[in-house]
Amino acid sequence: MGRSELVLMTDHGSTEGSREALATAAHRLTGRAPVLLDARHFMSGGPHGPAGGGRVRGNGGGDGVVLEVPAEGLALAARAVILYEIPPHRRLELADLQRALREHGVRSLGTAVGGWRAASDKRLAVECFARAGVRQMPTVTLSRPTAAEAAEVFDRLGGDVWARPAVGMSGQDVFHVTTRAQLAEAAECYARAGADWLLAQDARNFTADGRRHQYRVTVLGGRALRAVEHVQDDPDEPCNLARGAVSTPLPLAELPAGLAELAEAATGAVGLPFAAVDLAAESGGVVFEVNVHPAYGSPGALEAVAVPYVAAHLEAPAG
Repeated sequence: MGRSELVLMTDHGSTEGSREALATAAHRLTGRAPVLLDARHFMSGGPHGPAGGGRVRGNGGGDGVVLEVPAEGLALAARAVILYEIPPHRRLELADLQRALREHGVRSLGTAVGGWRAASDKRLAVECFARAGVRQMPTVTLSRPTAAEAAEVFDRLGGDVWARPAVGMSGQDVFHVTTRAQLAEAAECYARAGADWLLAQDARNFTADGRRHQYRVTVLGGRALRAVEHVQDDPDEPCNLARGAVSTPLPLAELPAGLAELAEAATGAVGLPFAAVDLAAESGGVVFEVNVHPAYGSPGALEAVAVPYVAAHLEAPAG
């Protein structure tokens, strides 16, 4: 089986590029490449099915776990596991793996089952923010509403709202809604997908020249680590890089007052040791969402986030 390894486990069907950034960070810190392992083998609905997929067992030597993929003849002793780049709709399928890693004392920041669930499901995140007193825009969850029910919520929130699916990523199927016709189109989109969704009041987060802008603050170990500003030329599009926004690194000291603390509170509210929080300074400072696995596509993210994130796995106490 060989020596105990640093294992980088991601969904190898993803093309976002976080795997490459994390592997580069690991090599810089340790002088050798991590072992790459496809997380889909350990999902309850993985490529080989639950019976023939990945397995986790304790290492008799007391150094973490052994990760087995019988279909590929793999058996890896792992002392630390970086679990990343998992699409939101597949995260719940890794809950058994996460619990096993924690049970066997593996060094990992990816074992917070409840935190993953709360951040991935925006309905739960909204509830977590409300309980913890984390400021957010007025938001209502909808589950297959009638047209009249959706219209009532739309009017109650002021007729200028954002619709988003309960579970999603990269700004997909997110709509700025200011008319009843747009509301009906959004409702139809979610109905076709069989998805619950949310309506949130617009935060009026505009620059002086009318562009959308918001901040993303990465939090590690309860403290703000990095900030970037996202600017979107189209005020009706989400402020996501995948939807055309431009990202610019920003010194933490230049964040509007209170936003770093707000990001830290939001991360703690959902129960995560690491996350990237999207938020705005307008409307008194409000949180939009907490991202479990932020992509490393913005300038400087490799050095500023990926390296400290991997280092936290190497330095963390077992368990």
